[in-house]
Amino acid sequence: MAEPEMDGTASTAVADSLVRGAARIGSDHGSERITTNGVNRAPVDGVLARVRTLLPDFTGALQRVAEQVLADPAAASRATIVELAERSGTSPATITRFCRAVGFDGYADLRLGIAAETGRARSAGWTVDIGREIQPNDPLERVLGQIMAADTRAMHDTATLLDLGEVERAAVAIAAAQRVNIFGASGSALVGEEMQFSLHRIGIPVWAWTDVHNGLASAALSRPGDVALGISHSGETGETIELLAEANSRGATTIALTSFPRSPLAELADIVLLTATQATTFRPDALSARHPQLVVLDLLYVAVAQRTHERSHAAFQRTAQAVHGHKAAKDS
Repeated sequence: MAEPEMDGTASTAVADSLVRGAARIGSDHGSERITTNGVNRAPVDGVLARVRTLLPDFTGALQRVAEQVLADPAAASRATIVELAERSGTSPATITRFCRAVGFDGYADLRLGIAAETGRARSAGWTVDIGREIQPNDPLERVLGQIMAADTRAMHDTATLLDLGEVERAAVAIAAAQRVNIFGASGSALVGEEMQFSLHRIGIPVWAWTDVHNGLASAALSRPGDVALGISHSGETGETIELLAEANSRGATTIALTSFPRSPLAELADIVLLTATQATTFRPDALSARHPQLVVLDLLYVAVAQRTHERSHAAFQRTAQAVHGHKAAKDS
């Protein structure tokens, strides 16, 4: 099938830009690269997570290829380059550019990566009902299986994307901070409050702000050595970006928790922690992001507790003793 204007020079420029970006993700976010005959190749693990992360940056023909791959990865792994081009309404040349844009030298490498990933997913039970719409009359057993499969896949993809070096940097900064501000809106605010509660229990001076005016006032009082954590699945929430920018301008170390490494929030932050999502019916990406976000923040919290072990242990003892009297008495 003939393609529109995106199959020309403009498409090549977009692909080249995304190739450089994919390479930056591989180096900046801890993905190991495979070397074959002296040529660096993209890691085969986390292929679909990478495609999903890059999807907002694709336009036109490249976007259609990405959507086709994500819609049916198993079929994509079996298709020839001509078949995938026909299914996505593009051309073999665009498929080749797409492979480069996600970090592969050619279509054979992309197919191998997708096949390996879908094979692992099937053996682990992650593919059960993923992509299938939940119907109003579906039994809860089927709904539970679909949610579990989607969340398991999202956790796996998050572990693949997450750079533990960035987590380490964030933990060191929080452990030494005189003040930690957490910013988020809507569902991200709930996740931020969970993190605030956890850090507060181990003696970290931390505040979670959901009101923009109060958050801006606190951000404006930030100093070098303080930390500001902004949470946004899309990385495009205006209030969260504004709050993190204000803290950044005052010298605070800024951390972004987002699913998109090229989002405005991520570009602003000193440290970027990435999550992956797997949407289901009634749970779009923004809602599906909550569990992966909590996993990453739990990891960050434990890393902070490790680095403040004595203080954290003492704080736990005191807080547990303080609330002990409010627990229901057990029958002897």
